[in-house]
Amino acid sequence: QVQLVESGGGLVQAGGSLRLSCAASRNIFSINVMGWYRQAPGKQRELVADITSGGIPNYADSVKGRFTISRDNAKNTVHLQMNSLKPEDTAVYYCNAFIREVTINTYWGQGTQVTVSS
Repeated sequence: QVQLVESGGGLVQAGGSLRLSCAASRNIFSINVMGWYRQAPGKQRELVADITSGGIPNYADSVKGRFTISRDNAKNTVHLQMNSLKPEDTAVYYCNAFIREVTINTYWGQGTQVTVSS
């Protein structure tokens, strides 16, 4: 089991920046992949970025060059630095943990709203 708590969402103007954080209730070395997903109204949830336990990041094409995902292993936290934000980045952002042990389990945070005004 792992609990995920997101923070850092808010309202920002286009071109601005926000930093999201996801605090995990267990050592993130034991989590195979941690990621950020987002869901805009009327749209499916989509991957924004994820990062493996080894520190290898992966980004959606729509955010490459603007967003950076990172891990703070000492604080069991994953961050998403979002720069050059666009109105189309507006969504609820969810933290995700993928754990492959005896079984495969996926955990979600409660979500944090990001709103980018034009």
